[in-house]
Amino acid sequence: MCDHSYQSSWIHRTIEQSPVVSVSTDSVPKKDRLLWWTHMTGHEVMPTSLSSDHADDFHGRAHSVDLAGVRISEYTASPLAGRRTPAHIRRHDPDGYQIVLVNEGAVGLEQRRNDTLLDAGDFSVFGSSHPYVTEFIDAGRPVGLTLMFLPRDALPLPGAEVDRLLAHKLPARTGTGALLAGYLSSLLEHAAGCDPGELSRLGSIGLDLAAAYLAGRLGLQRHLPAESRYRTLAARIDAFIDHHLGDPELGPSGIAAHHHISVRTLHLLFQERPETVSATIRRRRLERCRADLADPRLRGRAIGEVGLRWGFKSGAEFSRAFRAVYGMSPRDHRQQALDGAGQDRPA
Repeated sequence: MCDHSYQSSWIHRTIEQSPVVSVSTDSVPKKDRLLWWTHMTGHEVMPTSLSSDHADDFHGRAHSVDLAGVRISEYTASPLAGRRTPAHIRRHDPDGYQIVLVNEGAVGLEQRRNDTLLDAGDFSVFGSSHPYVTEFIDAGRPVGLTLMFLPRDALPLPGAEVDRLLAHKLPARTGTGALLAGYLSSLLEHAAGCDPGELSRLGSIGLDLAAAYLAGRLGLQRHLPAESRYRTLAARIDAFIDHHLGDPELGPSGIAAHHHISVRTLHLLFQERPETVSATIRRRRLERCRADLADPRLRGRAIGEVGLRWGFKSGAEFSRAFRAVYGMSPRDHRQQALDGAGQDRPA
C-alpha cells in the first residue's frame, strides 16, 4: 500500500509558504502513483474510483488555491478513467458543482443520462451529488484541465435548473464564457502573490462570472443579485477595453453602446475606481506601449508606430503622454530597457 501520511504534512507546509498548493507524483514510487493520485483527488475533488492503462508509469501534477469557498484546481495527468458511484456519494458529498475547462487533450463525461466529449477549450459541468463516469482520451499525451468548485448554496440559481447542464458541452470562446475561461486560465499564475483579502475578492469575482455564465445558458439572469450583475458587467467592460485598445476611437460612448448602457451608467460604474474611463484607456495603452518598447523583438519598429498600434492618434500625442507618466521620452525608455541600464518608474 502507498503511504499517504507524508502527503498531508507536505501540503500544510506548502500552504504556509503560498496560497497555491502544488503536488506531483514525481517523488512517489511508480507502483504507488495511481493509488496516491486516487487518494489525493478523492480528498481535493471528491471520492472517485480511478483506473489507467498507464498505471505502471503514471504521471500527475496538480495546483490548487482556495478562494473563500471557491476552489480552483489545475490538473495534468496521464490518461485515466474515473467512476463515481452512489457508494462514493454516501462516503462524502461536498454538495456542489465542478465547472471543468479542458486545457489540452480530450475528456469524455457522462452524468444523468447525458454524455459529451470535450476538446481543448470546451466547458462542462458535473455535480457531486449524482454518479458520473469520466475518461481521459488516450492520444499518447497527458490531459490537462482546470476545475472550479462551486458550493451549491453559493449559487443564486435553482439546483434543478443547474442540473440541466450536467455533462453538456458548453461554449467558452465568446461572451461571459470567454471571460470565465480567461479567469480560470490565469488565476493560479497570479494568486501566489495575493493576500487573503485579495484572494477573497478573486473568489467573489469568479463566483459572479460562473453564476452569470450558467444563468446565461439557462436564461435565468433575473435570478442574479444586482451586485453580481454589476461585477460581471464591470469585468465585461474591462475585457472589451483591453481587446480594443488599438482603436483610436475607443471611448466612453462606444463602450456604453456596445454594452447597451448609457454613458452616465458607465461613468457611475467607474466612480468606485481610482480612474475615469478615459484615464483607464490611456493608462492601459501606455502600459502596452512601454512593454513593446522594451521588447528586443520589436527593436526595429519605429517609436511612432508603437503608439499608433495601441490607439494613439499621432506620434507627438504618444510622446507627450508617455513623458507625462514615466518621466522620460519613449526613445530614452527603449534605450534603457534594451541596454539594461536602470529602471524607470512612473512619475
